[in-house]
Amino acid sequence: MGSETAGSRATQHFVTRVGKRIRLLRQQRHWSVQQLAEASGLSRRMLTGIELGQANPSLASVDRIASALGTDFAALALPDSASKDEQVEGTLVWADPDGSCAFLLGATENPRAELWRWVLAPRGRYVASPDRPGSQEIHHVLAGYLTLATSAAVQVLSAGQSAVIGSDQEYAYRNEEAEPVVFMRVVTGA
Repeated sequence: MGSETAGSRATQHFVTRVGKRIRLLRQQRHWSVQQLAEASGLSRRMLTGIELGQANPSLASVDRIASALGTDFAALALPDSASKDEQVEGTLVWADPDGSCAFLLGATENPRAELWRWVLAPRGRYVASPDRPGSQEIHHVLAGYLTLATSAAVQVLSAGQSAVIGSDQEYAYRNEEAEPVVFMRVVTGA
């Protein structure tokens, strides 16, 4: 979902959980870090940092690792059903110092779909890298104005409006207003 930029700050709780799960899955496959690096297209150094909870991976990097391990983003990110330490509003996956944040609320396996709740602070933005070919996102704005920018078009959605974009291209979410924007996001095929 994005390169390692200011718009891809994962929370420490998320980074720690994902790192432990990646290491466990890698070890279950009897893979070295180098083998996972080759399969995911990431560096050994980055993967080691992720596994130790010391690197701040982009959401796209986590997705690439999940794919290489034969699983999906949600399987690495969501808490175990027995976990009682999660917030009611979902798993906080990304947060920015400006107050912007993203919560993964749930996911399905077949077909693959993820449900997210996003808040972008005034002037906040998130820049993403392309997802897998054929991936799409549905956005529904609950409050404020969301600017969706793709290589093909820029759309501005207000509260109550929805739009679908292909997320298999570079895209960005922007809040160009003075008030926060809150929106739901459904990802399919990623």
